[in-house]
Amino acid sequence: MVRLRQLVLAAREQAPVEQALRELLAAPAPHHDPDVGAFGLTNAVHAAGCDFVEVVSPSEPGTAAGRWLARNGGDGGYMLMVDGPATLTAPDRLAALAVREVHRVDLPDVVDVHLHPRDTGGVLLALDAVDPAGSWRWAGPAWTESSPTCAGGLREVTVTVPDPGEVTRRWAALLDVPAVGGGCRLPLDDGRQHLSFVAGAGAVAAVTAARLAWPGVEQRAADVGGVRFEVVPLEET
Repeated sequence: MVRLRQLVLAAREQAPVEQALRELLAAPAPHHDPDVGAFGLTNAVHAAGCDFVEVVSPSEPGTAAGRWLARNGGDGGYMLMVDGPATLTAPDRLAALAVREVHRVDLPDVVDVHLHPRDTGGVLLALDAVDPAGSWRWAGPAWTESSPTCAGGLREVTVTVPDPGEVTRRWAALLDVPAVGGGCRLPLDDGRQHLSFVAGAGAVAAVTAARLAWPGVEQRAADVGGVRFEVVPLEET
């Protein structure tokens, strides 16, 4: 089963977006991963049910995120991270799909592969295979090789792209899932999540909207980091 686990925003200034996300998600203190410094970034990873919303900001010139921010003309949804079976990350499978890897790490509890956006046609996509199920090393020690009790998370994500039809076909193959309803929409997590591609005026792909749900949350919405967020109670999804 393939599941969206993390939405990543890129922001020129991390602190205000980090604070706005924490308020929107009513989240505990985020995890700051020093390892992203290898990419010239700082970050904050916020828990949202069983899934996560991260913000990254360049800490030095010449980063991929910094170049994306310049092309996008400001903050926005920069990357999606997907959790799936180990076969999803197999190098021979990705080579057969004519997609380049820009980063790969193999650890005892996770294989993490980042795919070249020019080959996916959409935003930066990371394919992850975790063990044990539900763990998520990138969220910090509490989620490394274990999974705290949780429910809900990401439910709908919208990505604006120049050619929705072509990108839908490409991502359906990359994620090994079928498009539904004859449109540009992919079901994930056994239908509990959906990923939609819509046409945009520009040439830069970006996540522009996200809907999240978990138990006991009050319904609210806000624009944060160039993304329109909606948070609803899990009972309403």
